Amino acid sequence: MKVCVFGAGAIGGYMAAELARAGDCEVTCIARGPHLAAMQQNGLKLVLKDGTEHVVPVNATDDPREAGPQDYVIVSLKAHSSAAVADQMLPLFGPMTALVTAQNGVPWWYFYKLEGQYEGTRVQSVDPDQRQWEMIGPERAIGCVVYPAAEISEPGVIYHAYGNRFSIGEPSGEKTDRVQVLSKLMSDAGLRAPVRPRIRDDMWVKIWGNVSLNPISALTGGTLAEMIDDADVHAVIRASMIEAQAVGEALGVKFAIDVDKRIAGAREVGDHKTSMLQDLELGRPMEIDALVASVQELGRIVDVATPTIDAVLGLVKQRARLAGCYDG
Repeated sequence: MKVCVFGAGAIGGYMAAELARAGDCEVTCIARGPHLAAMQQNGLKLVLKDGTEHVVPVNATDDPREAGPQDYVIVSLKAHSSAAVADQMLPLFGPMTALVTAQNGVPWWYFYKLEGQYEGTRVQSVDPDQRQWEMIGPERAIGCVVYPAAEISEPGVIYHAYGNRFSIGEPSGEKTDRVQVLSKLMSDAGLRAPVRPRIRDDMWVKIWGNVSLNPISALTGGTLAEMIDDADVHAVIRASMIEAQAVGEALGVKFAIDVDKRIAGAREVGDHKTSMLQDLELGRPMEIDALVASVQELGRIVDVATPTIDAVLGLVKQRARLAGCYDG
């Protein structure tokens, strides 16, 4: 069994390390720069919260042609990077290769096998020019919702902060052989990987936070606790989530919890900076299109107004442009 992690950063590196430690598959990491060089020289080190360290050997390269066709390709790049490198992934695909999108936001294949009038619609904000749809093909896709937190503490070293759950599911909702094999492979590596029959429902609970907490944190500079404890900011977060829920429900999504419970769950995380705020502070490209613009686009597709999301999107785009972190 061959598994390639394309974009073996924090989350991808965590997944790669655990899969390699289990020894049930051959793991290849696609990375670049000092992180790649460190993995090639020293292996991939995983540091757990209790201080335990594991160093595992992995194949590491910046050239997918060296890896060749895989059984599973796990894409853990930031969503805005994926479309630009779709052609680079092609050497990794054989006739039966599955693509696991371990990314935040609305996935580019969202409308594939979605029953109803919108089936087959393309999401332009996350797949400009339909590069991924046309080059890779939505039939390869397996959805994956990422719950853990991890970071690259230094090149070649992944620090795992918390969580080991990665919900997975077919766009069609079927319990196929390939998704069950993937679930077992991940479970045997110590990763919780339940197969979900309605993976989009799980995605939307994460999207709820993506579309509100992330951009608002970039505008305010606040941690989750600081934003939610501020009554005025809390109101904007809640309004954004209510609009997002209306969009999701118009697409057939069933939310298992309500908005206030979702906000309370985020508050429990405490003084944590969202990924978008971290990217802004570090001068890195921000995931505005996949996390925010995509929900606005879906709202327009289903004719659901999103005035709060629209306002936040306009503000965070300019904030990001002025910081050199967004060129959209």
